[in-house]
Amino acid sequence: MKIPQIKFYNGYPVVTSQKMKYIDKIAVLDYGISDETLMENAGSESAKEIISYIENNLNKKLNETKICVLCGRGNNGGDGLVCARYLKNRDLLVDVFIVSPSDKGYGKLVVDNLEKLKKASVSINLVDSENIKDVEKKIFNADIIVDALLGIGSVGKPSGVVKKLIQIANKTKKDIISLDIPSGLNPDTGHHTGVFIVAKMTLTFGFPKSGLMAPHAQKNIGVLKVIDIGYPKQLIEKVSKENNS
Repeated sequence: MKIPQIKFYNGYPVVTSQKMKYIDKIAVLDYGISDETLMENAGSESAKEIISYIENNLNKKLNETKICVLCGRGNNGGDGLVCARYLKNRDLLVDVFIVSPSDKGYGKLVVDNLEKLKKASVSINLVDSENIKDVEKKIFNADIIVDALLGIGSVGKPSGVVKKLIQIANKTKKDIISLDIPSGLNPDTGHHTGVFIVAKMTLTFGFPKSGLMAPHAQKNIGVLKVIDIGYPKQLIEKVSKENNS
């Protein structure tokens, strides 16, 4: 599939998912920035943008706004968990819905952030095929939905519980804000396989992804904002030079 060749967006270098994974590794190895810090920054900065969106677009006080955060099992879900904690800190009515763990369980970052959410008294709901109908009713009651189901590491067509959550979120007709990319969109090409989130706003982390530049993706990503997650200036300049060469 063809990758859009736009090299810069709003001054940021545009990257593929493979390049993004490389940048994350460099951030850890060469600059000593931990995965935990990057996730914390992604979630906290996303919460600020979501609060700003609510204040500008919803005619409701924050402490009366019901927000559903839909989380996958991977690190995109972890970003959503951090975001939920910061939204709760601002008195929003937060419900977290996370896809039940596989046999291998969740990764460390997800486990750690679930613990922090429990301490913050956030409502956490494990979602599986048996309780999806009850979950659907709760999601329909939300004023706004945060999509943290699938990140740039996911491949193929969404299936199972994730597929159902994507379909439910779209069916609500509520405003959806996606973290990093709308779930189900290919981060490199912007194409989809028929199951994908239609977002009002996409908060992409660190660098804009090439798939978000594709003309055919625009109607599905809504307003696109690049979120600063703490990459050092030198690293951003390094990536910019590589894009210019």
